[in-house]
Amino acid sequence: MKTRTLLLLALVCGVVILLAGGLMLFQLTGENDLGDPTPIGERAQVGDMTLIVEDAEESAGELEVRLRIGGVADQDGGSGFRLIASGRPVSPSRSTDSCDMTTVAEQVCSLHFDVSSADGSSRVLFFERGDEQARWVLDQP
Repeated sequence: MKTRTLLLLALVCGVVILLAGGLMLFQLTGENDLGDPTPIGERAQVGDMTLIVEDAEESAGELEVRLRIGGVADQDGGSGFRLIASGRPVSPSRSTDSCDMTTVAEQVCSLHFDVSSADGSSRVLFFERGDEQARWVLDQP
């Protein structure tokens, strides 16, 4: 293959990469930013699920989040919770009072997160169901 052909192919590849990057930037500017977080104690509607985070308390490296959840009967309805603690994702370490299985009627349950390895005090709880999401800022003083 001639050098000229290789240079032209490299130039075409570079232009394609540049166009793809520009298209990606254009798509990113059109995405919606996260809205305001849901205040503790207020109702959030995420898809067909209703949630109220009532309280969050941290002691001995464990964060306990007490909430009300309901709206739909689902064996795995409470699986959409995740916590970001000081910039790191944390999965629930254990749940009590049936947070995993949800019912149409609201039920009270607790989520527990091991935050002992988190450096700071920033805590943000997310719940995702389908393509909808709610978040609560649980920062500890």
